[in-house]
Amino acid sequence: MDTKRLIVATLLSAMVLVGFEYFMPKQTHQEVAQQAAQTNRQTPPSDARRPAAPVAGVSSQPVSVASPQAETRLEIDAPAVRGSIDLLGARLDDMVLRDYHETVAAGSPLVRILEAAHDPQPNYVEIGWMNLAGGQVRVPDATTVWTADAPKLTADHPVTLSWDNGEGVTFQIVVGIDAHYMFAIEQRIVNHSAQPVSLYPFARVNRAYTPEETGGYLVHEGPISVVDGRLDESSYKSLRTGATPPGNTSWTKAGQGGWAGITDKYWLTAVVPQQGVPVTGSYGYQANGGAGVYQVGFIAQTPTVVGAGATASTASHVFAGAKEVNLLEQYQSSLHIPDFWKAVDFGWFAFLTRPIFYVLDYLNTLLGNFGLALMAFTLLVKALFFPLATRQFRSMARMRKLQPKVQEIRERYKGDQMAMNQHMMALYKTEGVNPAAGCLPMIVQIPVFWSLYKDLYITIEMRHAPFFGWIHDLSAPDLTNLFNLFGLIPWDPNVLSPYLQLGVWPILFGVTMFLQQKLNPAPMDPAQQRVFQVMPVLFTFFMARQPAGLVIYYCWNNLLTMAQQMVIQRRIQGATRPAAPVPAPAQKPAKRK
Repeated sequence: MDTKRLIVATLLSAMVLVGFEYFMPKQTHQEVAQQAAQTNRQTPPSDARRPAAPVAGVSSQPVSVASPQAETRLEIDAPAVRGSIDLLGARLDDMVLRDYHETVAAGSPLVRILEAAHDPQPNYVEIGWMNLAGGQVRVPDATTVWTADAPKLTADHPVTLSWDNGEGVTFQIVVGIDAHYMFAIEQRIVNHSAQPVSLYPFARVNRAYTPEETGGYLVHEGPISVVDGRLDESSYKSLRTGATPPGNTSWTKAGQGGWAGITDKYWLTAVVPQQGVPVTGSYGYQANGGAGVYQVGFIAQTPTVVGAGATASTASHVFAGAKEVNLLEQYQSSLHIPDFWKAVDFGWFAFLTRPIFYVLDYLNTLLGNFGLALMAFTLLVKALFFPLATRQFRSMARMRKLQPKVQEIRERYKGDQMAMNQHMMALYKTEGVNPAAGCLPMIVQIPVFWSLYKDLYITIEMRHAPFFGWIHDLSAPDLTNLFNLFGLIPWDPNVLSPYLQLGVWPILFGVTMFLQQKLNPAPMDPAQQRVFQVMPVLFTFFMARQPAGLVIYYCWNNLLTMAQQMVIQRRIQGATRPAAPVPAPAQKPAKRK
């Protein structure tokens, strides 16, 4: 019966490993991107109840794609980014991050966060105005050529874009950028006509391709927003299947301020409306017969009314950059952006994953190496859970002493399961042993280890973080390989199978796991012994495809566990060692009479 249960448990463990490999993120490359669809001028849908703009600025008509030969661009030169704004349509559609490269290789290109509509992976931001239903004001669109009052946008010098509609109304967009990734936007309407003007300001992020999602079920990638204090995370598929004409929207939410955009594992492009102002956020999708365009944005719930001879303006922000945790929290505090830190997917256990990240980040700042910070954190966790580990090992020691009696009961009542369980429970009660006591400390530590794993995977701070030796990126697998003698043979075993990837650190992990098993008494059942012998090999191949930082953490954790176990065992043996017998007092010789 025990052998059958063991076989079932082994099969379940194998299924867990395979499922983990399937659902968890994998180190893959982006396939050839889909071409952007050509789009046209936006027109708002009508509302039977009131003259209103379309929901959240999601276009019900395609947006035209400008020809590359016709482009006139405004250069962006800031400390953290460089790029340009397309003055044809006033699109923010060209930007790279100065501090981040695609790979750790020398000469690797900078990470591109925004890309024009005619490029392979279009990702851009549009800012504009929409008419009331039935309104006739000529508003700027994708074919509008704007005029800039300066040749370059820098962190010290904002630029004003202007366009006159020929009907007495001038539209202006004042663009500024800080030292990082936040653009400050002011939309102005200068009305020189004799009639009042009423328009809805909007801002939206457009992505005209479907990216390959590398985060699996561990990291959200796609549309994201916080409106009225509530986080919404949708998938690209839900936008495609849920978008319905005429508005082409799949989700809408009204509230006071907030933020919305499209997130990747490490990067975010988001629009932030003026806080405290009623807005409507939405997600949408335009099929356009090609790759389609995903749209996430905001539109004001009430129009901006500009009287004759008057000027009116609205303020907003655009974020396009790396999801650095501390920077997002700074923006949240200084610009009053609600829950902006949630752009980093800390998950349901954010109450635990965030504090753990702060500790890791502090240790990284203190030690100057994320790998050393990880090892120092593991040491702190071991010290924190030392009392629980002591209790666990003591319970295991007491259970080992009872193994002969337990085996005797199993042999005696192997044909009567109920009698066997009753006698075992009676034995545990007589000896004062709780079989579950050894598992409780392990269960308590599982949320900590899970939160640590999530932090290692989702935060950009570990991306391209070097360790020592050949590890130049803790977020990537160990690229050395036993099957080509660690580079001595000019051959890539992964050509045959991705499972033929076995680096130095995964091998060290398997060795530490094997040594850790040797510290514990071997199971009495031969079948269990065989399973325990195979487990280090299976986990070695499994960990070979995981980030090197995670493998280093587990190696170090195994070493600390072994040291901790030896210390606790010595204490237990010292406490249970029988005292030496007290020698009898020497008798005095009898006196002679």
